[in-house]
Amino acid sequence: MEDLIVWSNRLLYSTFVLYLIATVLFAATIKDKRHEKNFTILHFLALITTITGFLTQLGYFITRWIASGHAPVSNMFEFVTFFGMMLVLAFIILYFIYRIELLGLFALPIALIIIGYASMYPNEISPLVPSLKSHWLYIHVTTVALGEAILAISFVAGLIYLIRHIDQTKSSARTRWLEVIMYSIFATIGFVIISTAFSLTDYSSTFEYTIEGKTNELEYQLPPIFGPADGRLVTADHMDAIFSTPEWMHGAEAPRKLNTLVWSLAVGLLLYAVTRLILRKRIAASIQPLLRKANPELLDEVCYRAVAIGFPVFTLGGLIFAAIWAQEAWNRYWGWDPKEVWALITWFFYAIFLHLRLTRGWHGEKSAWLAVVGFAIIMFNLIVVNLVLAGLHSYA
Repeated sequence: MEDLIVWSNRLLYSTFVLYLIATVLFAATIKDKRHEKNFTILHFLALITTITGFLTQLGYFITRWIASGHAPVSNMFEFVTFFGMMLVLAFIILYFIYRIELLGLFALPIALIIIGYASMYPNEISPLVPSLKSHWLYIHVTTVALGEAILAISFVAGLIYLIRHIDQTKSSARTRWLEVIMYSIFATIGFVIISTAFSLTDYSSTFEYTIEGKTNELEYQLPPIFGPADGRLVTADHMDAIFSTPEWMHGAEAPRKLNTLVWSLAVGLLLYAVTRLILRKRIAASIQPLLRKANPELLDEVCYRAVAIGFPVFTLGGLIFAAIWAQEAWNRYWGWDPKEVWALITWFFYAIFLHLRLTRGWHGEKSAWLAVVGFAIIMFNLIVVNLVLAGLHSYA
């Protein structure tokens, strides 16, 4: 079993490297498109490298499944990694339909960030908690991940459309919102960087706090900006918390989760500011020249088709299968758990997307903005709900 775990980790690392190489190759196809021979070769290499990376990640998934004895989607590390794999699969499928190289240039970096984000969670294989010992684990979680991954491609196409379409020569509300999106990406990268940095130094600090007369301990892997309410630092020679966690944030892990979120936002802001200083203009304005030859009508079509495919898949996994499993595990179909609420919000949003698209004629920029907001809701559910809000799904 230990050998399988080692091989699984090596395959995941190889996947990361292959996706990174494929991203560079897709970027090269954008620049060399005028030279037909070079474009064909680079295009072929980029596609083959992407497919190889996907197969390598599939190998990681299979070897980890064999080693653990259950589908590796039972915790945050496994689910987020699987989500990244499904995103690449969705890109490959839609690429073969539409043949848009720019999708790879944007989809693969997002997959890289997602895998990097997953690597910040504990990756040890542990026994399933009782509520997860069900065949619905495979059915519900994998279907949700696939649906969200396909919906993520609508975000990729929508973001490309917006960067290409919006006038970057003057500041406006639209350019500012685009920069908010760019900053959000930097914040996720910031989480990966800061977590990796302190992990390499083996940083750890522990707080003691009392709940209902019982003394508990909470260990931090990042210096505590927010500590437990009435908590006491017991690790010598370490920085004490600056603020106490707000009382409305419930759950034993809430202080540590809030602390991680604040660190991610702060480091992301620093990275964004440094990048702006180097480029001396908005991030989107720097990217726009690469997208001049993109076909906006085709991008709009991909944006819509991804939602049209991903929405029913998400409906199955996120609502129907989830309700059936909830009845089996907790004897109720619905319980207003934070995760359930945000799954419902996600479903309603994409239902509205399709309604506005099909009955009100929301095409082009309006549709692209909806795709971007929809993906923001998915990522809020994946990151903030898991890091900050406590509920029945907190074991994930």
